Amino acid sequence: MLAAGGTRAAVGYGSTACLAASSSMPYLTKLLLFIFCLVLLVESRKHRRRRWTSQPEVQKASHIYKKNHDVTKTRKGKTEQLLRVDDHDFTMRPAFGGPAIPVGVDVQVESLDSISEVDMDFTMTLYLRHYWKDERLSFPSTTNKSMTFDGRLVKKIWVPDVFFVHSKRSFIHDTTTDNIMLRVFPDGHVLYSMRITVTAMCNMDFSRFPLDSQTCSLELESYAYTDEDLMLYWKNGNESLKTDEKISLSQFLIQKFHTTSRLAFYSSTGWYNRLYINFTLRRHIFFFLLQTYFPATLMVMLSWVSFWIDRRAVPARVSLGITTVLTMSTIITGVNASMPRVSYIKAVDIYLWVSFVFVFLSVLEYAAVNYLTTVQERKERKLREKFPCTCGIPHSKTMMLDGNYSESDANSLAGYTRSQMVPEEEKQEKMVVHLAMSNASNSSRKRGLKGHVGLRIIQNTHAIDKYSRLIFPGTYIFFNLIYWSVFS
Repeated sequence: MLAAGGTRAAVGYGSTACLAASSSMPYLTKLLLFIFCLVLLVESRKHRRRRWTSQPEVQKASHIYKKNHDVTKTRKGKTEQLLRVDDHDFTMRPAFGGPAIPVGVDVQVESLDSISEVDMDFTMTLYLRHYWKDERLSFPSTTNKSMTFDGRLVKKIWVPDVFFVHSKRSFIHDTTTDNIMLRVFPDGHVLYSMRITVTAMCNMDFSRFPLDSQTCSLELESYAYTDEDLMLYWKNGNESLKTDEKISLSQFLIQKFHTTSRLAFYSSTGWYNRLYINFTLRRHIFFFLLQTYFPATLMVMLSWVSFWIDRRAVPARVSLGITTVLTMSTIITGVNASMPRVSYIKAVDIYLWVSFVFVFLSVLEYAAVNYLTTVQERKERKLREKFPCTCGIPHSKTMMLDGNYSESDANSLAGYTRSQMVPEEEKQEKMVVHLAMSNASNSSRKRGLKGHVGLRIIQNTHAIDKYSRLIFPGTYIFFNLIYWSVFS
């Protein structure tokens, strides 16, 4: 009140002073003084209004602040009371110094992304879940409902240190946030789930490739805790492994998923529980039939065409043989380029190399035919020089055009014109050769049937092609029967 009275007195005194001063000053000075007095009066009134209203606003603001502060404090205290994260040392496992803590594991396979024969590995995406009990995380609850957290709480509590044995690469998915879930139950039971993609080694046996089946394993194990501290086990046996029905691979048929477990020993650290996710894959053969087996078979059959080509057509038969050999080499190189460099023979190698041998033998067959033809022509030339006279030889009995044609062959040429027929002088010379070689053939019959057949083949080079037309296809068909009965 005294302050208010003093303020009013000051204001009244100021107003009186202004009025007194205004009476003795010029007009402009009076105007400025009047404005100054008016501003002083307005400010004094604002000061009085702020003084009387400031105390309730302060009380109201302090009440709101106190209410908000209490709510925040209550929530924070409730969370700390439920989990008591700061009250325990979570660097040590539950029941430290006591028996081994059991940690159950189950896995749901989301996808089997790829199988690499060259790198001998596979890539899998899965949901890995751990189950254990930590009484330090128990909290009172009337509804017995669990509490769910994301990956931020995982860094503050103890979790099993499970890793993938023989893994090459692995990571936890982090889109749009870390794919980690932690669920805590009132009695202290914990569910810890992660979504992981892992690339692990798979020891493959390609001795029956591409008619093979491969068995790969994904192995889980605790890194630091031996079986005396942590007992790792499948939570529900084989039912602990779930797979998506839509899982499929382009080259493999997934036959079976199953789980196993055993102890692994390390000489420097001890025994550890190890869990296995085993799956069996059978390779689809149709792709390799189209890309490897059918082309190789066609090349072998194409090499047989040369047996029906005239042996005098050297460019045709040589080019056909070289083409088939080079094509087989290309097929073999292409297959081996997509395979690891193993030191043993694969099933596809057997088929391709046997096919290559058949193609190569067809080239050697023509080389033998051409050589024997040259030798035979040389002998005929010598006989012509030795027997220049052909008197007394009947022309109607036998006619040999190249040492290979009989009387029936000569009759088949009746439709040809005279210009296409062999001259009379050459006929006589061929008949001399035929008689001379027939005498040699008659003398060889005394040596037995085996020697007779061999000599006839040598003497008649055209017969080599005839026998090859039967021997090559028959042998190749027999090989295919044995091959597919053994490996299929």
